[in-house]
Amino acid sequence: MKKQFTVLVVLVAMVVFVGLSGCTNSAKGPKVGIIQLAEHAALDAASEGFIAALKDNGYVDGENITIDLQNAQGEQANLSTISDRFVSEEVDLILAVATPAAQAVAGKTSTIPILGTAITDYVEARLALSNEEPGLNISGTTDMNPIKEQLDLLAKLVPEAKTVGVIYNSSEDNSILQARIARENIESLGLKYEEVTVSSTNDVQQATQSLVEKCDAIYIPTDNTLATAMPVVHGVVMKSKTPVICGEESMVHEGGLATIGINYYDLGYQTGLMAIEILENEADISKMSIESATKFDFAINGDVAEEIGLTIPDDFTEFVIKD
Repeated sequence: MKKQFTVLVVLVAMVVFVGLSGCTNSAKGPKVGIIQLAEHAALDAASEGFIAALKDNGYVDGENITIDLQNAQGEQANLSTISDRFVSEEVDLILAVATPAAQAVAGKTSTIPILGTAITDYVEARLALSNEEPGLNISGTTDMNPIKEQLDLLAKLVPEAKTVGVIYNSSEDNSILQARIARENIESLGLKYEEVTVSSTNDVQQATQSLVEKCDAIYIPTDNTLATAMPVVHGVVMKSKTPVICGEESMVHEGGLATIGINYYDLGYQTGLMAIEILENEADISKMSIESATKFDFAINGDVAEEIGLTIPDDFTEFVIKD
């Protein structure tokens, strides 16, 4: 009886061992954590592009790589919690989507490679020592807008404008930088500059109402708070008939008038190709230059143009979108 019991224990142990071995095999491959600041079209597209680049290069989630996508829903506490978990799990690579996400996870690890996307200026955000050679465990792609070209577009679409207002979140480093560049370009066009700032989406309606009373047109940079609250902005500017030039296309779909901006899916895809270099070739992230977008897209919301009574010049009609 004792002998039979011993054989049974051995068999059970073998079954457990085989089962665990099977689990281990299924979990083979690198683990990539994605920490995304909030849910809105541009950031969603960046994450999607990143995952697509991995897939196109043979890394399929659940087969030979594990991708853990976490959305912080715009909450700093969630960013901290997600960062802690990725670090404790010792993931092989982290993608941080938007500046606050990168800043949160950068404060938790100096060894895990972190790629960023939807970040305007890594040096300004204290994420890198230089764009050419970051010098830390962070690199990625920048979504620095063609701000001059966007404001030139504003001047062409709204030639009668004399005062341009800018609205942004004053706690976002990259928004502050973009507002500063916008002011320089607005004033160089001989126009008057006005601005209002917000600290959360709760402030957007009142701030926008304040701005439309002072200006003829509005410029909004790639600001995460404003991107989330574009329907609120749209509700205000439709009443005042104020044209809004935005930092990127998804904001145009949500009620802005026009942009010449970055395609965030393409930007995320570009970041994914950088991830391949790290995963396959063990590239030193501290020496990987920050990369810029390679192309920009025009977008003009035809429905909004009709609502505010704006006539689109003939040479821009090919860029009209209808939602």
